[in-house]
Amino acid sequence: MAEISQVARPYAQAVFDLAVTAGDYETWTETLAFTATVSQHEDVRSLAQNPRVSKAALAELMMDLCRGQVADAALNFLKVVIHNGRISALPAIAAQYELLRAEAEGTVDAEVISARPVDAEQQSRIADALERRLGKKVNLAVRIDESLLGGAVVRAGDLVIDGSARERLDKLALALSR
Repeated sequence: MAEISQVARPYAQAVFDLAVTAGDYETWTETLAFTATVSQHEDVRSLAQNPRVSKAALAELMMDLCRGQVADAALNFLKVVIHNGRISALPAIAAQYELLRAEAEGTVDAEVISARPVDAEQQSRIADALERRLGKKVNLAVRIDESLLGGAVVRAGDLVIDGSARERLDKLALALSR
């Protein structure tokens, strides 16, 4: 997995530089998400892995599928990616781009995984606390996972705060086994 992120990084940086120049991060976010989705379609993946299908034919197919949905600059980007045999890296390129965008915008995506629903007030308090701790604007998403039994797990970038009942029980079991 480390290899694909290393492959994706220079492509993401090139797209990010284009977005900075144009002053438009959102268009490239949408473009990369769309092209990554198209590249992961079963038929496209099958063709990309078929040695009988030329890079030129694959590029033409992808451009036909994406034409009208993305700008000409994106079509040129697709040609380069496919010519270099990196179509499978499009999802990783999109992910790397989002990291660069978040850094430039001073934002971080955070996820709260909770055993029970989290109301709007609790979400606001969690987001405020994370913003103070991380010094960035937090985009908070909430997901329910009843297997946690109680409590919650918060993930924001490299930060993981595990306050779940399951985690506490695991620590207790470990302590008792010693």
